[in-house]
Amino acid sequence: MAFYFHAYTDIPDVKVIYPKRINDERGWFMESYVEREFLNNGIRLDFIQENHSCSQAGVFRGLHYQRYPYDQGKLVRCTRGSLTDYFMDMRKESKTFGKLGSYKLTAKNSEMVWVPRGFAHGIHILEDDTEIMYKVDNVYAPTYECGVNPLSCIEFDEVPLLSEKDKAWPDFENAVYFS
Repeated sequence: MAFYFHAYTDIPDVKVIYPKRINDERGWFMESYVEREFLNNGIRLDFIQENHSCSQAGVFRGLHYQRYPYDQGKLVRCTRGSLTDYFMDMRKESKTFGKLGSYKLTAKNSEMVWVPRGFAHGIHILEDDTEIMYKVDNVYAPTYECGVNPLSCIEFDEVPLLSEKDKAWPDFENAVYFS
């Protein structure tokens, strides 16, 4: 088995995925996605796009999501540096509606987070030149994009650097929810 899947403690629909890395004197190798193993763990994915970004320490991107029919599931991993991955359940009928969770991802641990459709998602960069790659299962549709202002629901040691768009999102109570 190339992966170990674990439900995030407080929000079981979010999964932390631990790929098996094979190390030797040349470096390391890992399979970052094997369809059969994801299917065996209840995650059916039809990826249509992969995104890659690089940011400096202190940047926060998110909390973003898209409304139906353009909602997206995301398989997220850090390929350089480190970050804290945030996810918030925006599904009004869910038992974990409104719950915010986070998980630290680093290039060294190679772990991944599966964030299903219906969740707002964001990243807080912990080191300069941190890179994140994530696969999505639906197209980006700007007119369906929504967000939650992270300053309204996350306690930061220092105020992060946000885009003007992210600063303008409403707090959770005034956000658009999934029914």
